[in-house]
Amino acid sequence: MTSFYIENRKRFGDLMENGSFVVIFSGVAPVEVGNRYYKFSAQRNLFYTTGIDSPAVVLMMKKNFKGELHARLYLERFDETYAKWEGAPIAAEEAKEISGVENFGFLDELDGHIANTIVRERFNTIYLDMDHRCLNAPNTHELDLAKRLREKFPAAVLVNAHPIFGKLRRVKSDHEIEQIQNAATLAGQGYLAFMDNVRIGMKEYELEAHWDYLVKKNGMKRSFDTIMASGANATVLHYHANNAEIKDGDLILVDFGASCNWYASDLSRTFPANGKFSPRQKELYEIVLGALKKVFSIIKPGTNFSALNEAVKDHYKVELKRVGLITDDNDVAKYYYHGVSHMLGLEVHDVGAGSTATEGEIVLEPGMVLTVEPGLYIAEEGIGIRIEDDVLVTADGYKNLTEAFPREIADIEAYMANRKL
Repeated sequence: MTSFYIENRKRFGDLMENGSFVVIFSGVAPVEVGNRYYKFSAQRNLFYTTGIDSPAVVLMMKKNFKGELHARLYLERFDETYAKWEGAPIAAEEAKEISGVENFGFLDELDGHIANTIVRERFNTIYLDMDHRCLNAPNTHELDLAKRLREKFPAAVLVNAHPIFGKLRRVKSDHEIEQIQNAATLAGQGYLAFMDNVRIGMKEYELEAHWDYLVKKNGMKRSFDTIMASGANATVLHYHANNAEIKDGDLILVDFGASCNWYASDLSRTFPANGKFSPRQKELYEIVLGALKKVFSIIKPGTNFSALNEAVKDHYKVELKRVGLITDDNDVAKYYYHGVSHMLGLEVHDVGAGSTATEGEIVLEPGMVLTVEPGLYIAEEGIGIRIEDDVLVTADGYKNLTEAFPREIADIEAYMANRKL
């Protein structure tokens, strides 16, 4: 797949100004209490442009005044003692084979090369991924570098590369779609495992463990922490305790996903712990399923992204009145308080807003991958329902990547009736 990463670097380079450079960090695992390290998670733009999934790697690309693009990777120097404890860092030969980058340096040379590029080569524009959404969140390497550049080279022009990567990563290649499909298929198998193994009286985390086993057995990762919510817990959107006892009559809402080479799936299903929906549960479930189908009916190239959520709300304005939950349209927000869709790719909530558009202004294009996840959360009845599929926008509509896994009430009940107890 070296050609994929070479092409991604070229695509980014085509959007750079002449006489500019970009610096992209892979990141490192943060330190936990006790001088241990959390698991490393690659900065996705470094992975997107190199395919390298190792900590402490930096890509620097220069676009000279003739418009020629040159890439260099900076790696850690080999340290024999560290290698004995933690393993050797990625070597230049391996990094070249994966990424196709021909030129290398060491991390301790990076600052000097950046300074020389600005002072001697007169490159005045610097691209950095400066995405940051919380004032109290730790700084990234990019933000730390931006701060130093502003102090030492105040005349330099800093450009946020994040929206550029958002535009590039919005439409997926065949290779990327294949990885997402792999992750989605495994998630679907996890859903079947939940229905196979649920038992009244077990703890939510016991059921969750069947998914953890499947993920590890298949050499993937979880794309996010699993939400395994039974009964009233399902009315909390980001419920993570997963420690309640599953009771007879509970609906179980599970929201989970796999990561295949960092490409994520995101699947939600709601099913009855005892294998049978009650009449009220059926009534509400059918409303959510109807919302899902309404959204499916308008997914095609040219549809505005924001129209997807409007379709859900319009559906609920009618249906929630019919079943006596609301009398005023504005009250839909009491029972449905999240968006119906987000982009899916190298991250669960993938970038994709582009350089100028907000997410709501995006127009769907072939090759986009997104979730469709309507829900209803009725706290006074202790019922939470969400149904979520992963969808590829095609030239004439869409392809549901998780179509094979039961959503209809009759199919869910039939599957659970036929399981081996």
